[in-house]
Amino acid sequence: MLIYNYNTSERIKSISAHSDYIRSVLAHPTHPYVLSCSDDLTIKVWNWEKNWQEVNTYQDHEHFVMQIVLNPKDSNTFASASLDKTVKIWTVSTTTKTANYSLLGHKAGVNCIDYCHTGDKSYLLSGGDDSAVKLWDYQTKQC
Repeated sequence: MLIYNYNTSERIKSISAHSDYIRSVLAHPTHPYVLSCSDDLTIKVWNWEKNWQEVNTYQDHEHFVMQIVLNPKDSNTFASASLDKTVKIWTVSTTTKTANYSLLGHKAGVNCIDYCHTGDKSYLLSGGDDSAVKLWDYQTKQC
């Protein structure tokens, strides 16, 4: 993973972050964290205030982790999409290593996810290799 200064385009840091392709990264809005996911089946948390120290590795997927997205209504949780046919919900943490729960329903790998909100209801969208787009009520775990 290469870290650049946004204003000067100068490379600040180079990190051997994962053992395989990095698929997605996100910056946490309130904590000094960047999260990354990879084909090495992991999601990692990096603390930029501690010289980009790795502070957690989540290991609960059984295939490539394609995307991670932060819940805009609760920045302590995020979701991941994987080719293991699951969407998983996690807590942003420096100690927890496994997902809170999985959303099961795709017949093939899940490539992309995003949160959406209508009124007081919150949903998670997922798209997969099964040509399906699913709308999840992630609080009740129903599709």
